[in-house]
Amino acid sequence: MKNPFDLSGKVAIVTGGARGLGKGIALALAQAGATVGLISRSEEELQETCNEIIEGSGESFYKAVDVRDGDAIKAFVADTISEYGNIDILVNAAGLNVRKPFLEIGDEDWELIMDVNLRSVVKVSQAVLPFMQKIQTGKIINIASLTSEIGIDGMGSYAASKGGVSQLTKTMAREFAQEGIQVNAIGPGYFKTKMTGPVFEDEQRIQWLLSRIPMKRTGTPEDLGGAAVFLASQASDYVTGQTIYVDGGWLSS
Repeated sequence: MKNPFDLSGKVAIVTGGARGLGKGIALALAQAGATVGLISRSEEELQETCNEIIEGSGESFYKAVDVRDGDAIKAFVADTISEYGNIDILVNAAGLNVRKPFLEIGDEDWELIMDVNLRSVVKVSQAVLPFMQKIQTGKIINIASLTSEIGIDGMGSYAASKGGVSQLTKTMAREFAQEGIQVNAIGPGYFKTKMTGPVFEDEQRIQWLLSRIPMKRTGTPEDLGGAAVFLASQASDYVTGQTIYVDGGWLSS
């Protein structure tokens, strides 16, 4: 019997795949057998992650693309289809945060967060979905957040964008359910990445976080790998419209 988690022969695109949570997911998909295309703005980080995948006997390719640039996204998707024949898996992992009290959130902050965290999910998915529709199969994984469910001080714009990702996931799942395309989300808790670096420099903040997490540790990018492979694989063929929280038990307490 074939391993339902085997991604051999599958082609995946991971936005924000050069570092942090996106990189952790990209490495996991490659380890499961997928050929992984990486999108990010940093050429240097893309090359490093691509080389890491190849050195681990995986297959990878990349292009420096800003997920806010719809034309560049469409071009990358078209090139991928031309070279590899299809896109089986899409992971919308590009994201950023601007931590400010609610009354200090400016229009530029709001637009930046929404463009990268939410609007890019729409743009990239709209570029990929027509190809998935042609073959009536596909897996889309959006990256939501613990803040899709709870409020945290200083995270107003980020929480709004990630709440939107979770709701968008449900709508997408319904619209494409009968075309063999499953759309789900992963909601990470607190993970140590470059983006969250300042949080981990605040010992009082860390102790507060740990008091909320039953497992008494924050996550690492590798902790997302299992959920990502599950949602990208045949094993999740009857799972759609869900947000799976990988948070050390925070939401259960």
